[in-house]
Amino acid sequence: MSTPATPPRSLAEALRTRDDVSLAALLRSRPDLITPVPTDLTQLATRAGTRGSVVRALERLDRFALQTAEALAVAADPAPYDALLGLMAGDARDPAVTEALPRALATLREQALVWGADDRLRLVRTARELLAPSPQHPSPTGLGPTVAEATAGMSPGRIQEIVTAVGLPSTHDSVSAVAALTKLFTARRRMKALLAGASEESLEVLNRLVWGPPYGQVTAEPAARLRWLIDRGLLLPTAPGTVVLPREVALHLRAGRAHRAAEPVAPAVEAKATHRPQVVDTTAAGQAYTALATVEELLKDWDEGGPTVMRAGGLSVRDLKRTAVALDVAEPVAAFWVELAYSAGLLASDGETDERYAATPAHDEWLEQPAAQRWARLAEAWLTATRTSGLVGGRDGKDRTLSALGPGLDRSAAPEVRHRVLGLLAGLPEGASPSAESVLARLRWERPVRGAGGAQAGPQAGDDLRSRLARWTLSEAEMLGVTGRGALSAQGRALLGLRGAVAGGRGSGGGRGSGRGVEGEDGGGGGGLAVAGFSGVADPSAPSDPSGPGDKLPVHHHHHRPPTSPQPLSPAEQAAASAAAARLLAPLLPEPLDHVLLQADLTAVAPGPLERPLADMLDVLADVESKGGATVYRFTPGSVRRALDAGRSASDLHDFLTAHSRTPVPQPLAYLIDDVARRHGHLRIGAASAYVRCDDDSVLSEILADKRSAGLRLRRLAPTVLAAQADPAALLDGLRAMGFAPAAESADGDVVITRAHAHRSPPRTAPEPVPDGPPTPDATLLSAAIRAIRAGDRASTTPLKSTPSPNGELPRTSSAETLATMQAAVLTGDTLWIGYVNAEGTASQRVIAPIRVEGGFVTAYDHTADEVRTYPLHRVTGVAELAEG
Repeated sequence: MSTPATPPRSLAEALRTRDDVSLAALLRSRPDLITPVPTDLTQLATRAGTRGSVVRALERLDRFALQTAEALAVAADPAPYDALLGLMAGDARDPAVTEALPRALATLREQALVWGADDRLRLVRTARELLAPSPQHPSPTGLGPTVAEATAGMSPGRIQEIVTAVGLPSTHDSVSAVAALTKLFTARRRMKALLAGASEESLEVLNRLVWGPPYGQVTAEPAARLRWLIDRGLLLPTAPGTVVLPREVALHLRAGRAHRAAEPVAPAVEAKATHRPQVVDTTAAGQAYTALATVEELLKDWDEGGPTVMRAGGLSVRDLKRTAVALDVAEPVAAFWVELAYSAGLLASDGETDERYAATPAHDEWLEQPAAQRWARLAEAWLTATRTSGLVGGRDGKDRTLSALGPGLDRSAAPEVRHRVLGLLAGLPEGASPSAESVLARLRWERPVRGAGGAQAGPQAGDDLRSRLARWTLSEAEMLGVTGRGALSAQGRALLGLRGAVAGGRGSGGGRGSGRGVEGEDGGGGGGLAVAGFSGVADPSAPSDPSGPGDKLPVHHHHHRPPTSPQPLSPAEQAAASAAAARLLAPLLPEPLDHVLLQADLTAVAPGPLERPLADMLDVLADVESKGGATVYRFTPGSVRRALDAGRSASDLHDFLTAHSRTPVPQPLAYLIDDVARRHGHLRIGAASAYVRCDDDSVLSEILADKRSAGLRLRRLAPTVLAAQADPAALLDGLRAMGFAPAAESADGDVVITRAHAHRSPPRTAPEPVPDGPPTPDATLLSAAIRAIRAGDRASTTPLKSTPSPNGELPRTSSAETLATMQAAVLTGDTLWIGYVNAEGTASQRVIAPIRVEGGFVTAYDHTADEVRTYPLHRVTGVAELAEG
């Protein structure tokens, strides 16, 4: 690893030694640094050291890179590479750690978290503050303060007593005494000799503190085993009744390791089963067909207007339950389908005064598309959505219930986790389905999760958000048909943009993606210490100690979760990938049928999906009795009357069934249609408040004689007319309940045809995903930003011919001085540093080489923008010449 001749004295100087490729890698991995574009490298370095930016960068480190940063936080500042290697690989120099450490250090350098040559490695100050041990924020390594830090408030006399107790000569000052004590504790042989004089009980105390937490409490009169340790500085007091294990002592007991277990290699994703790829694809295609049918059924159920929108937004619990019953699924599954349709822009609120959910106009367009394209739209919406249905039923930060379609369901990490989980599945052989636990272990390695107490959560960490997102991804991908039998399907690979699946499909073997590995950290366990006269601070992840609350010290943790995962595709790339997935899926979906099988028990069997006109007509003429691979429809008097109410005649129904049945129309069904049609419209109801008329007065007499008509309060106006005090709708329902088949009548005496009126929301756009921080800059933006930063840095670091202002800013010049300087630069070819205010009033500084000055404008080559531009001279606030070279 090459180093500059003069070692950099700051992060800004280190950044100046980088080439454009290295700077681009930094800005790509930490996009928050480019928003807005820094004026120079000094400002870039300052921004890279801010707390928010450093926390974000730490959250995106893999486990081993984060362990490396944590080791540097407990090392000397600066630290040589050999010292870092000792902390990571231990005295035994673990070969796997030794091999992986240069890559981890390169990652930290690339992200500007570490700078300096190999003999003087420096962790940026903010990262050290976040990761270094302190009583309020224990280190994830479980290490405590150094001897120098722990003895900072100790009296000189007490320090000399410790020096004498360990067999060192007394010194004239505390500084040299602490240095001698530190040298002793870091000398392996001398420490081994010192500990040889300790009792087994004393060694047990050290062993229970060695992996952290390093703090414990003692009584006013410690037991002999504790007194021996305290007298020799192996435990140092930090507060009344509290002692700590010094970092140097802990590292000796750990054989030099900063972590209980360094994890340089990502855990492998294990395959629990393997299926033939064709079986996976056909299974996934069946799930895709079911997904389409479920979404269509949901939107058909809400076709005339869905549930009302709660005042706080979203579906009520009752409406979600009713939707689950209608779809014949569990409530969490119903919430998934509802959220998926919403994310795809197929349903939205109508915005009316009595606000309800309804299908959007886009839903009607979606229905006209081929099935494979409709699936691709759903799958793409799922893959990129930040709304997370798995949260439905949980609680938000204010202890309010999260509802389907309501606020608070966006999780910006969801798309990245979905891509990463599917990417891990793509890394397995085709047809292989992984074990969920191995996927979760890999994700925890990629983005370590911190517990509540400061120690890094290990592979068996709690159910954090990323783990829940991963579990939901596995189940949702199966329901949607992206996976089949747990393995990634060909259309799933294509959806991710993997070339093998897009280009060749199954026949060419399908491309397999490989996920980049990520790492995690040990549990920093150690457990609590409980000996006579002493109680240690319990590990917060362990079960609580039965001792009183006063026996424990509070421990706090930061929450950093670093990841490494493939970046989602751009919108154009994702659209192309979705189209490729649709092409692969299309041959696997069943073709819509144009026929049914009529049976003598007044049922019709659809042996597969039906063409839309046929399915729509059957939905009116019959009731769905059962679903599955084949759908069973049942004809009833009510369903036939529904078709007649919609304007169909008996002959229309006979012709429809004859044309679309592969079996003869059964006689019972023909009789049912004729019988209902014969009575349909025989009675006429209109507004009087309501009346009944019939040419057969005996029928009206029968109605009057029926006790069930008493509630309608009918009376005869004429031999063929009855008047009622009920409204026409109630009269219709009442007579139908009595077994009659009346038809509604208009004011002109015509039969009113009743059809269900579809209710649509106004045109709506699908909800925009909530971004997880600034977007990754593209190549064009990176190139322009680096040019601007370089130019600004040249301007800020190049000596000026003119005298700068006392605060180092560009001096202000008069109009005459500005014009004269510009004209002179045109003749001499000098480069100028100017201050400029644009039409919006935004001030900036630019480095230009003037070409021409005329008409109140200067035309110059702008080094900041890397192009020729023209500037009005009256907007130039100041100008200074840059020194040659």
